[in-house]
Amino acid sequence: MTLDDPMRMEARGVTEAAPDISPARRLQARIRIAGTGVYMPATRRSSADIDRMLGRTVGRTEKRTGIAERPVADAESSSFMAAEAARGALAAAGLPAGGLDMILSASSIPEQLIPAMAPLVQARLGLGKSGIPCFDVNASCLSFVTAFDLAAQMIEAGRCSRILIVSSEIASRGLPWRQDPDTAAMFGDGAAAAVIGPTEGRQGGLVASLMESWSEGYHDCEVPAGGTRYDLHRDTRSFIDSAFFRMDGKAAYRLAARVVAPFLDRLLAKAGWRLADVDLVVPHQASRGAIDHLSGRLGIPRGKIVDILAAHGNQIAASIPTALHHAFAGGRIGRGSRVLVLGTSAGFSVGGLCLEMP
Repeated sequence: MTLDDPMRMEARGVTEAAPDISPARRLQARIRIAGTGVYMPATRRSSADIDRMLGRTVGRTEKRTGIAERPVADAESSSFMAAEAARGALAAAGLPAGGLDMILSASSIPEQLIPAMAPLVQARLGLGKSGIPCFDVNASCLSFVTAFDLAAQMIEAGRCSRILIVSSEIASRGLPWRQDPDTAAMFGDGAAAAVIGPTEGRQGGLVASLMESWSEGYHDCEVPAGGTRYDLHRDTRSFIDSAFFRMDGKAAYRLAARVVAPFLDRLLAKAGWRLADVDLVVPHQASRGAIDHLSGRLGIPRGKIVDILAAHGNQIAASIPTALHHAFAGGRIGRGSRVLVLGTSAGFSVGGLCLEMP
């Protein structure tokens, strides 16, 4: 995910020599997570409620998805949820909102197309006249991971000291309940934020980051409308019909199963870690099958995996920072912890971070 990381295209048979893991190169950035926060909508929709809504036998949806219930935004807006999560992160960091150097909105679905959502978050925090720079980073479900890597490099370069990253998602307003109810039942709403700052010493930080993309899977997960693909005036029906989320789950899973394991090998090699060195894995909560794949196919012990899917569903870009917050709040991350953040996103991309907690 850094600019000097070339894209690896397995389809072309491109291979890369093992990186130099000398001690001087072990840290990409000396940064720390100063605080995290979340916002969960009060309304929750259980899988039993979904079964009753769809006229199904109660228990079917939870069995198929592994999700017991998911938060669903009611009157909340994306920017409202983002600001609430941000306030939690700022409080945990002991930092006033005016002490930020930058605000990054890292979401897949913005509140509106133009302008970006980050200025809305800035305004919600009472910073509308502050001049603090803010912009969006959108890499679908990997938006938080990508924004984190960008923030770490800016802090390491001395351009910023305190950066707020917030991911806020309302998937429930574009789900295909009529066309594909099993896919629709996988998602939940919510927001999570983190404040990133420099470490006080030379220990700990971002050890390695990596992102790889395979556009062969571009159409496996998508919302075709909303941009310029369809002309709202000339082809209103296609615009409306394409405004719902679409997913070819089998195709997406096949591609992920092929590329995630070798990607993980490259990321760990870049960090100079073995899988056994990792204390905790914070994955994107994509689906029950995706999380089970980490344990069953990649050999990661279940006790090392942060799994909040059953109570949250897939919260798109907010999934990873929400899981990260739960890990901190639950005391699963401490000084010296080696944390692997790993996820996939529509497009199709795989991304990850290797973090050593200072």
